[in-house]
Amino acid sequence: MELRLLRYFLAVAREGNITRAAEDLHITQPTLSRQLAQLEEELGCTLFRRGGRKLELTQEGMLLRRRAEEMLQLEERIQRELTGTARELSGVVAIGSGESAAARFLPILIQSFHGEHPLVRYQLVTGNADQIMEQMDLGLIDMALLMEPVDLEKYQYLALPQADHWGVLMPAGDPLAQKEAVSPRDLAGRPVMVSYRPSVEQQLATLLGEDFQRMEILSTHNLIRNTALLVEQGLGYAITLQGAVEIYDDRRVCFRPFRPELPCRAVLAWKEHQVQSPAAAGLLAYAKMLLGYGDG
Repeated sequence: MELRLLRYFLAVAREGNITRAAEDLHITQPTLSRQLAQLEEELGCTLFRRGGRKLELTQEGMLLRRRAEEMLQLEERIQRELTGTARELSGVVAIGSGESAAARFLPILIQSFHGEHPLVRYQLVTGNADQIMEQMDLGLIDMALLMEPVDLEKYQYLALPQADHWGVLMPAGDPLAQKEAVSPRDLAGRPVMVSYRPSVEQQLATLLGEDFQRMEILSTHNLIRNTALLVEQGLGYAITLQGAVEIYDDRRVCFRPFRPELPCRAVLAWKEHQVQSPAAAGLLAYAKMLLGYGDG
């Protein structure tokens, strides 16, 4: 399958119209139509629903769109990384991270490394650990800051000093906000919002025991941003990591840690046996030095 055909397909998927897509691609409409027909014949499926005013993707088309975007991103990364084989490090390093205290390590690492290698650029990707690891497995991300619970069997990693703690995000005027810390029993029978990651829910169930079973799960989330708006409106309480909510206005919402404390460790991980670009390898070696693992 030619990458050129995937670019044509993505242009039509984006515009929903062959005429406009052809104009963007600077080719004729009949040429583009033939190329799409060739792609559908090669794949043995229909990619667009035709007949309406706007072309719509079929289920197969939606799947191809996702994979095509990943393939073209990977092609772009390869081209950028090869520029880093020169004497001075250059290129782009893609770093994934969730919302946690571990993210504080990023500015320390990047600021120090950038001073020595100013031609290196950085692509920061935010998501939960499952999303970040999926992209790392696809080769779209070089390394990631991850919070437990994560399965690190197929990764190499460095333990970070920045630990985080589980607790509760609540409206600033909530009665529980008057306490310095909250007990899991304080949330019994109350509407609670938690991560939809099964591993996180399982960990919380283990740590909180029967108290977790007595909580009313109102909603789940992958990142805390939109959930914080629900908390602000008084719809419930979000169980989250302290580092994920420190940037929010404490006049509207506030965080209270669990007592007893529920710590959560962080790691900088990368895929085992993956060949790193010179820029990514240099950044990892620098991270090892900063963390006291020697010179890499």
